Amino acid sequence: MGVLLLAATPLGDPGDASARLRDALATADVVAAEDTRRLARLTSALGVTVTGTVVSFYEDVERARIPRLLEELRGGATVLVVSDAGMPAVSDPGYRLVAACVEDGLTVRCLPGPSAVLAALAVSGLPTDRFCFEGFAPRADGKRRSWFAELATEQRTTVFFESPRRLASLLAVAVDVLGADRPAVVCRELTKTHEEVVRGGLGELAAWARERDVLGEVTVVLGGAVLVAPEPEELADEVLALVAGGQRLKDAARAVASERGVSTNALYDAAVRLRRM
Repeated sequence: MGVLLLAATPLGDPGDASARLRDALATADVVAAEDTRRLARLTSALGVTVTGTVVSFYEDVERARIPRLLEELRGGATVLVVSDAGMPAVSDPGYRLVAACVEDGLTVRCLPGPSAVLAALAVSGLPTDRFCFEGFAPRADGKRRSWFAELATEQRTTVFFESPRRLASLLAVAVDVLGADRPAVVCRELTKTHEEVVRGGLGELAAWARERDVLGEVTVVLGGAVLVAPEPEELADEVLALVAGGQRLKDAARAVASERGVSTNALYDAAVRLRRM
């Protein structure tokens, strides 16, 4: 059986290409590339000659290409998958092929390397201990608002991609839904000549995006929500409402405390004080 190789390619600077990527490009039996023209520019910059068969592997043809690639793998070929930049299968073609290989019992390996997600997260200055990746932001205004509403209480740092043409309108919606003070970072053209990292509140970033013609690849890092637990006295009436419905005071206090993130004992005492008034 052959091997499917998923290889990360440079985000912009060819110098970020790993030795393993260079070797795989030169020796793979099949190279499935998201953009064959970009592949040609990359190999030229690296001084590497592709000896295998090159096939296009972009989103619109991904499903159609999978049967042929599986046959190559079953026949013992090494199939290398590369996207335009970064890691295949992460908001780029590759996931469906990997899933098909796993189902078929074929070997899948990864040649790690550049990642716009991790690069943006690392330079953002926002917490990195817990984060989530959301792919590309929704295009339609209504879907954007619903999406940001879901992120309103997300305490992890969130990373996502956006088109430079839509960045200003996206940030404007973010301000409406999340507020102007929510911290965020816009990373543009990472590792390239005109790399730019802009940090600030959403309001500041929205103003920055309005005032200029943003170009290039854009990755946005959104700070997590800081949730402030309510005071027990604010929730005591909720406890007494459950008691009026037939629950024991301790059970009602425990239920409300668990849901609202406060101390059960403190909430119980607050409910007792309120009931005595």
